[in-house]
Amino acid sequence: MAPVTDFPRSEASDLALRWSGRVSLTRRILAVNIFALALLAGGFFYLDSYRSRLLDSRVVQAAREARLIAQAIRSAAPADRAALTVRLAHDSDSRIRVYTADRTLMLDSQALGIRNVVLRDPDEEMWGQRAARFLDKVIDTVVGAARPPLFRDRADGSWPDIATAHATSAIATTVWRAPDRTPVITAASELPGGAALLTTMSARDITDTVRVERFRLGVVLGAVTLVSILLSLFLARTIVRPLRRLARAAVRVRLGRAREVVVPRLPTRRDEIGMLARALSDMSLALRARIDATEAFAADVTHELKNPLASLRSATESLESVKDPELQQRLLAIVRDDVQRLDRLITDISEASRLDAQLSRAKFDPVDVGVMIDSLLAQREARGNERQVRIRFDRRPDQALIVLGEGARLERVFENLIDNAMSFSPDNGVIAIAAQRQADMLEVRVEDEGPGVPEDARDAIFRRFQSIRPSGETFGEHSGLGLAIARTIVEAHQGTIMVESREDRMSGARFVVRLPLAEAR
Repeated sequence: MAPVTDFPRSEASDLALRWSGRVSLTRRILAVNIFALALLAGGFFYLDSYRSRLLDSRVVQAAREARLIAQAIRSAAPADRAALTVRLAHDSDSRIRVYTADRTLMLDSQALGIRNVVLRDPDEEMWGQRAARFLDKVIDTVVGAARPPLFRDRADGSWPDIATAHATSAIATTVWRAPDRTPVITAASELPGGAALLTTMSARDITDTVRVERFRLGVVLGAVTLVSILLSLFLARTIVRPLRRLARAAVRVRLGRAREVVVPRLPTRRDEIGMLARALSDMSLALRARIDATEAFAADVTHELKNPLASLRSATESLESVKDPELQQRLLAIVRDDVQRLDRLITDISEASRLDAQLSRAKFDPVDVGVMIDSLLAQREARGNERQVRIRFDRRPDQALIVLGEGARLERVFENLIDNAMSFSPDNGVIAIAAQRQADMLEVRVEDEGPGVPEDARDAIFRRFQSIRPSGETFGEHSGLGLAIARTIVEAHQGTIMVESREDRMSGARFVVRLPLAEAR
């Protein structure tokens, strides 16, 4: 299967961020947690609705008590009304006043000694009460609560509730706001002869209840906020700090300082950041190895090109001074050999240098390796063989040997292996090729009857410009890149290639290629 290429200028829609992509990760973590706390702070809005419900029920209570008190005073004898007023004011915890038709104060429970409605002066209260009133004002402003009129005692009896009660013949109520922001409820009921009853009730218990609940909610919110901020900072520290270190290391690698950069692997972390750190570390090591390989390849290319160039220069310089035709022909033969060697070197070097990039972009298709080898052997048989080396291919004809890969590249692998076996095989020798399935892998063996490969050189022969040539072969006929190219192609197909000794103890080498079968991927 072809490797998946991720283009750096493209961004998947599920990874794209609009406005939040410009905000640092630490601030985003804090913002998300604080937003959750803001939802908890919505409890203050609930307290306002809770206060409104309490106040509404208290208004209904005040209206009902005003009606009952008016009926009681109306039915009592004039001489008993003062004592009844004191008792009712004490029981209802309100101030009771009776006005005559001309709004003259006739009865007042406060003047009779019942001081149960006392408004506090905000200037004489402690700072805690002032802070509570300030919070009341802020919350009322935020929630948009209606602001009752300011309560002021009216000595002349010009209460709007009394006028409303006479006009409608019903109980009239009004909610006021004391200087310390305590709700004050007045209720008026008409009496016979144009007189009127006015009750005044301080709902300070409602204010105290709401403030206590708000204080408790504030303590919980403050504690949760502190814990959330600390956890957010901890989370940001465990995420952002390693990401910043990895980003700095990646930038240094990008700037060409890969050899001196140590990308932290974070071995103790088993989360996604640990996986990212180890992936980046492995990537930097692979990049470093690729750079080293490129430098070594460049040095090897220089060295390999210098030999034929030196020989070519020497031959061409000698041609100017040599007059013997036979010697000139020998020098020209040397020139032709060197030119052919340079052409072969340049071709193989060009293919080897482009191979990795081409394989990374290749599209892999199903390839029947058995049919491919049959085709290669048919072409060789058509070209003929001067040394009479025979090639035998053993495989089950009814068994498909299909892998996913690029046919031309895989063909180059087996062509190089057959060329290598041909060069080492003696005259009239036999090259045995076998292909068979091994579990989920395809195994192809290429055996020759040559001298074999020394055990200490079995890894070196797959390196570039490393080769062990048979005796009698003219120097320079091979570039030393064939097996290196074969290994690069096989590994790009997620396979392996290696050299072994023959199991039958005969002389020769066995090259084994293993590739994953198509149905196993």
